[in-house]
Amino acid sequence: MKQKILAAALLASLPLFAQAQTSVTIYGLVDASVGVEDSDAPGEDSRFVTQSGTQSTSRIGFRGTEDLGNGLKALFNLEAGVAVDTGAGDSQLFQRRAVVGLQGNFGTVTVGREYGPIASVAAASDTLGQGFYGSNLAAFSGTDRLTRRLANSVNYKSNPLSGFTLGAAYSAGETATGPSADLAGVSLEYANAGLYLGVAYQNVERLASDDDNQYGFGAGYKFGDFEVRGGYLVADRAGVPGSGTDSKYEQGNLGVSYATGPNKFFLNFQQQRLGVGPGDSYSKGSAVTLAYTYTLSKRTNIYSTLAHMRNGNNAVFGLTSAGATLTPPVTALGADPRVFNVGVRHSF
Repeated sequence: MKQKILAAALLASLPLFAQAQTSVTIYGLVDASVGVEDSDAPGEDSRFVTQSGTQSTSRIGFRGTEDLGNGLKALFNLEAGVAVDTGAGDSQLFQRRAVVGLQGNFGTVTVGREYGPIASVAAASDTLGQGFYGSNLAAFSGTDRLTRRLANSVNYKSNPLSGFTLGAAYSAGETATGPSADLAGVSLEYANAGLYLGVAYQNVERLASDDDNQYGFGAGYKFGDFEVRGGYLVADRAGVPGSGTDSKYEQGNLGVSYATGPNKFFLNFQQQRLGVGPGDSYSKGSAVTLAYTYTLSKRTNIYSTLAHMRNGNNAVFGLTSAGATLTPPVTALGADPRVFNVGVRHSF
């Protein structure tokens, strides 16, 4: 009788043991700012604005792991963007990230909507943390730019080995006719003792005649309270032969940050160039960003940004933050956009 009671108790406890092996977390970040922006376009005045996600994109997400034994884990992550200023969500519910996968001694494999190899290098080499106006996210905004997130993708990232991490991805375009629109990419990153180096490449089969090529290079070094980071991103977009529709977009960033107590100061320089058609007649814009954060607690900080873009006579480049872009109208060639804002960010 005692054995039957013990067996029944053990069976009843099995779901509890299984649940203990699974970890699910609900997390998020809420970021909003107020400020003044000016596109410098003829006939347009500066305007007061409220923005969502100036330092970091506001979001809510769900992630979890299950221990499968022998060092193997199952994982998932679903993450949705939220516009705090209006309360709206992204047009795709989990457009930021939606993956499921396995993790073990071999590394991590995920399937779904994932960040591409170049995205990893770009994130690690931006002094502004891909937040604030003037971040390198401008390189991923527009049809002639690089690809940041990959839908319908299979992705691999190795475990660090002597500081080196290898990444690879394949995204299926799933087109029924014409070019496949498939994307393949690879990255190699090194991080050790405050030093970071990264390189990545992505190829997109967008046209039957030729492929798009995307490159990313990044570096960074932290010494004491100072940190220097820089990167170079290129989107070499193919055109139909003889049509003059090929283009080459380039972006360079170099910045430094200094932390003292709860204060952190940022200075970043950026240059964007775009060449279109035969001979690649370039347009160019250069930007400078000053930013400041003050930590109130482990989860909350306030911040301020001042950024200014100087465009060449035939350019209309804009300033991009984590959640918004200030760009002059395409007809306002040579306009110099600028923005100032203050905000608060809270994570949970």
